[in-house]
Amino acid sequence: MKYLSIAFNLLTTLPVRAPADWHAGDSGRAAGWYPFVGLVLGGLVAFAHWLLSAYLLPLVTGALTLALWVALTGGLHLDGLADCCDGLLHASNAEKRLEIMKDSRMGAFGGMGLFLILLLKFSALASLPTGGAVPVILLAASLGRWFIPLAGFQPLARPEGMGADFSLGLKKSSLFWGGLIPLTLTIYLGLHGLLAVSVTFLTVFFVLRFARIRIGGVTGDVFGLIVEVSETLLLITLTS
Repeated sequence: MKYLSIAFNLLTTLPVRAPADWHAGDSGRAAGWYPFVGLVLGGLVAFAHWLLSAYLLPLVTGALTLALWVALTGGLHLDGLADCCDGLLHASNAEKRLEIMKDSRMGAFGGMGLFLILLLKFSALASLPTGGAVPVILLAASLGRWFIPLAGFQPLARPEGMGADFSLGLKKSSLFWGGLIPLTLTIYLGLHGLLAVSVTFLTVFFVLRFARIRIGGVTGDVFGLIVEVSETLLLITLTS
């Protein structure tokens, strides 16, 4: 259970004890568990949405559900998204963009991107029907974290950092057995789920392509960007 506890420690704020023997590359070796962690996160969020929607208005339910989602992840992926908006959209060279992404300060592009993604996710959560919200949230949370190992096989933009450590221990088998959870949920949701996942795949492909053009590859921040974009897009497409 070492790699499972590593996955929970990396991706959540849940009180799971970190293993004492944590070595370089273990974040990548734990990648097969990432969708399961997403399933647990999604389960907690979906339960909260179901419970709140029984007593509160949809807008309040959406806001509180989103607040819980952010709290459970510690805003990790949102931070990556904001850094990517600041860096990838900057009119400069790849070296300067990477330098901006490492800066802890948030710029205008980061603030706008963060506001937009939170607004879209809140709107989608507020629009989810009470009876059908659970599988949608489960799929968004699990598939979003399956995209992390997928992105990890892309070229690295820098030879150090979280992205490099992740790629060090990443194995292709993680994509297969980690993908069983989102695949099952997609099948359960039928044609609508398949279409939503297909649109999300195409979007993630273009985001990764854009990162390669702008900075030469991926970083840990790009992983966060992929998670937030895919989660939000799935929620939006599955509410319609």
